[in-house]
Amino acid sequence: MRHIIGRFAKSLLGTITNVHTTEPVVALTFDDGPDPEWTPRLLAIMQRHNALGTFFMIGAQAAQHPDVVARVESGGHAIGNHTWDHPSFPLVSSRERFKQLRRCSRVLGSSVGRMFRPPYGSQNARSRLDLAMAGFSVVTWNVAPGDWLDHDAGTIAADLAKNVYPGSIILLHDRLSDALKPEYFNRQPTLDAVELLLQEMTGRFRFVTVPQLLQFGPARRVFWSQLPDRAFLDQLKNREGVVRSY
Repeated sequence: MRHIIGRFAKSLLGTITNVHTTEPVVALTFDDGPDPEWTPRLLAIMQRHNALGTFFMIGAQAAQHPDVVARVESGGHAIGNHTWDHPSFPLVSSRERFKQLRRCSRVLGSSVGRMFRPPYGSQNARSRLDLAMAGFSVVTWNVAPGDWLDHDAGTIAADLAKNVYPGSIILLHDRLSDALKPEYFNRQPTLDAVELLLQEMTGRFRFVTVPQLLQFGPARRVFWSQLPDRAFLDQLKNREGVVRSY
């Protein structure tokens, strides 16, 4: 009985990290956009390689750039909720969490599915329960090459080539909400890494949206608990006037 209850709880509250499949399919996902410069350039790269992706968008950004949201949707990509303005969910109240979800979904409208990605990957039991009550599936990742730092394109692409396997969900960023250094906001290394990855691996993998990936096998669901890195967030707060992106 305990085993059955545990499986039910994981199916309800588990966080999707990847998919169990032997099919050569992978999901590229992009956080913190849309961005009027970087997102269209990324879309052009993906179109050249017949690749689809999933964009976890921030509502405040989407409100400023509805034309970019429309381009993402018309290109056949999937869109998910990434909050209104990128707070760490364990550090805000339940009321604020629901407000963040509603505002983002309202702006994205019919474009958005019921997928959510937590800012900074931060999640605790209470925030996950709130998301379940709001009807969202939480999607994180199992491959993260650290493109929010100052890695060059070759380093990012090599990390991806080494760690990607069938059913992987990859974390990348078409925009950064905040960063420790101003130069990290430059998304060119990420775009170049995507180009390298697609050139190298398109013949070996198909790059699909997260909803499509879930059609190829059962999702791996884990009890994802990742508490906020307060030292990191304090650094961002202390340098907010310099390094926050708008």
